[in-house]
Amino acid sequence: MTTLTQQTSNPSIDIPKLGMPVTIITGFLGSGKTTLLNQILKNKQDLKVAVLVNEFGDINIDSQLLVSVDQDMVELSNGCICCTINDGLVDAVYRVLEREERIDYLVIETTGVADPLPIILTFLGTELRDLTKIDSILTVVDAETFNEEHFQSEAALKQITYGDIILLNKTDLVPSEKLQEVEKFIHDLKDSARILHTKYGEVALPLILDVDLTPTDEYIAIDDEDTHKHEHHHEHEHHHHHHHHHSHHLENDGFISISFQSDRPFDVHKFEHFLTEEMPQDVFRAKGILWFSDSELRHIFQLSGPRYNLHADEWQTSPKNQVVFIGRKLNTQEIYTKLNECLL
Repeated sequence: MTTLTQQTSNPSIDIPKLGMPVTIITGFLGSGKTTLLNQILKNKQDLKVAVLVNEFGDINIDSQLLVSVDQDMVELSNGCICCTINDGLVDAVYRVLEREERIDYLVIETTGVADPLPIILTFLGTELRDLTKIDSILTVVDAETFNEEHFQSEAALKQITYGDIILLNKTDLVPSEKLQEVEKFIHDLKDSARILHTKYGEVALPLILDVDLTPTDEYIAIDDEDTHKHEHHHEHEHHHHHHHHHSHHLENDGFISISFQSDRPFDVHKFEHFLTEEMPQDVFRAKGILWFSDSELRHIFQLSGPRYNLHADEWQTSPKNQVVFIGRKLNTQEIYTKLNECLL
């Protein structure tokens, strides 16, 4: 283990963090990943957790927990921190490893349409292999919207294939027959999966953290195989170093994201009509900040499958509409036209 001795002589890495356990949270759009992260950040077990996310915007950290917000790091009074993965996953992990304070646990949230494998391989195929230890891959599944169609998406399929623990979330919204059906489906795909039922992403942390379930040797074998494959064609693929497992599932699966903004307000009745009557079936997820002509407040809009909610608070900026729709094979023009019709 020569790598360890080199690391020891590097004063910027604090040795107690060697082998820091890492949990990767994956799961389809709107399944409840962010809610689960919030639960982990408020944890009562006195674990110091670092959470890596793509953007803070989603995480509504209780203001009473907040100590300070650095540009891409949020610090909580319970000693947990939250970082964004803006400048690359490996850098974000190093930022956590190099902190003076004790961190017991690292949790990473992947985007809803990501294949978790490249992230797993980032930990096992780089020097992070010696500094961290992948503990488990958690896949959050929305028990209500889940159906076989999900598996037309390669990402959804892989999230379950690689999941060590499947959190079947929103179980309060479905009858027990549906739960059994979903469980059977998951077990057919992966018989070894450990399935936990949750609502609102509430789960006792000892059930999901420090469980040591990821079969890392199997992944290391995949990674090595990958390396050898590339070594044979290295003259053609010199630029294709195997640590850059880029995932293009977003386009491949026909998923697109459509953003709409406007400096004019929506008519609330028209917008509601659009949501309930005209929204294309293939929109899985939408979120944004809405401005309605008859309200002084801004409305934070979240839609996941058949459900949506609006949460009102004060404008911090001058009012405008900004909303994003994510779905499959959407007709961008049609959505723009319908949204424009809702504007005053």
